[in-house]
Amino acid sequence: MTPSSTWLAVLLGALASLAAAQDLVAELDYGTFRGAYSQEYNISYWRKIPFAAPPVGENRFRAPQPPHRVEGVYDSDQSFDMCPQRTVNGSEDCLYLGLYSRPWTRGQPLRPVVVVFYGGGFIQGSASFTIPPSAYPVLNTSAAADLVFIYPNYRVNAFGLLAGREIAEDPRSDANAGLLDQRAAIRWANLYARHFGGDPDDVSIWGQSAGGGSVVAQVIADQDHAPGTWGAGARFSKALASSPFWPKTYEAVGPESQALYDAVVESVGCAAERDTLACLKRADVQAIRNISLALSNSQTYTTSSYTWAPVIDGGFLPRRLAEATRVDGDGKKRTRRGSGGGGSGGGGGAGVNAQRAFGMYNALEGETFVPGGLHSATDAGTPPFNESEAGFEKWLAGFLPGLAPCEREAATRRYYPPAGTSDPVSGAYNTSYERAGFLFRDVVLACPAYYIAAAAREGGWVGEYDILPAKHASDVYWWNTVNPAQQEDPLHYEGYAGAFASFFAAGDPNRFKLTDASVPGVPPLSSGREFVIDADGFSTASVADLKARCEFWRKVSRHIPM
Repeated sequence: MTPSSTWLAVLLGALASLAAAQDLVAELDYGTFRGAYSQEYNISYWRKIPFAAPPVGENRFRAPQPPHRVEGVYDSDQSFDMCPQRTVNGSEDCLYLGLYSRPWTRGQPLRPVVVVFYGGGFIQGSASFTIPPSAYPVLNTSAAADLVFIYPNYRVNAFGLLAGREIAEDPRSDANAGLLDQRAAIRWANLYARHFGGDPDDVSIWGQSAGGGSVVAQVIADQDHAPGTWGAGARFSKALASSPFWPKTYEAVGPESQALYDAVVESVGCAAERDTLACLKRADVQAIRNISLALSNSQTYTTSSYTWAPVIDGGFLPRRLAEATRVDGDGKKRTRRGSGGGGSGGGGGAGVNAQRAFGMYNALEGETFVPGGLHSATDAGTPPFNESEAGFEKWLAGFLPGLAPCEREAATRRYYPPAGTSDPVSGAYNTSYERAGFLFRDVVLACPAYYIAAAAREGGWVGEYDILPAKHASDVYWWNTVNPAQQEDPLHYEGYAGAFASFFAAGDPNRFKLTDASVPGVPPLSSGREFVIDADGFSTASVADLKARCEFWRKVSRHIPM
């Protein structure tokens, strides 16, 4: 036997012993769940665990209910269905989660937990993973990144975000049901993570795009809303929002939400019923799915981004983001007050739930969401737009119809003129398409990241990803899936994914910094600077211009609304 083959035999033997020694059966108070082990990636994992009852029948459009009792030993090494979405995908029996970590045995120290919400514009997405799982590169950065990752499903589109007067008045229905799914998953981590080696008192939340928007929602939510319900009292200490997609947030009982409810009722044939909500709860899944997608497509470039979004319900979300994250004039964060408050988002800052927050955005990602016709000399697209000033004004009037004339003037002349510089990193722009992308980026993606970082109680960080194309989701390449870059470009991999791992493990993106001292780390937002990831590596830049633009949007936020 050669030395190399002897080494391989020893390694395989050690891995086999490790697999035998670790705990792969978790006994919870509602069932026993058996996991599996991957020698190739040295992780133990459970890919399917129910964390709430199936939201079917009377539970459709309702906050998640406690999971049913599971008899026998449940094989958790299996996939689960996505929640209903798009055209024919998904099942309502979808409230499952998966988790993974390095092997763990009872008696060993508990590890920090990261609950991850997927993106998809609040209209699609799934938490079911294969091996290697999502975010494995973050776990794999170093031994210090000893984390437990949890991936829960949550309801999207009409199934998870339908609102309106009928929903608000029904004791067995809830606006923001999909966000309440997420809160139940956080609470599940608080209750059960210890059975998998996770520390229930050291929980972070993370997401990208609508997953990042979900992080924003949980950061500003009233954690103690509806005590005694499944998910109430969920606790986390750290929040990382990657390109948080935070579309306009209307009132749960306002005209915009009611119009969506009425459109769904009409489309599925419930308009003639005395109890339209009861009819909707009996309606065919496919019928609701079809109208959800149609409504989203019809409004993408006009009054909304993808139509389905969090709503201000006066309970779980009592205030809008711009108000909940407001900082007093002396620079002090507001402290959280009791639940309740006006549904309009007025009445003072509510504070935030995260002790520490890290917000990321991509330099040119707003261009992903604006109509391509703004590139064209003549009208193009549906609805049609062109590159003229009139074309830009038409788009802005649809995107932010509530702005007063003086507010529109300030936005289009002072902060987003026809030609200018988007920020010190991204450089100059001079087209309607770039201008619209810049404005959209700030309102929907960059400012939400900035707001939660600036309002975090113990510390905040902001970063900008500027490696071309720097569009929406460009940055996931470095930390979400296994790819050659992790070997071929260790500087970017270790500096970027390593900062995430350090934040989750220690609440500080610099505590376990993997790059050498000559490479800039992530500056605290209190320094007035942001972290920059560019083609050459890493640097920092002033955040003053971003802050000024975001404070302008905060000032006019009730007219957006955000």
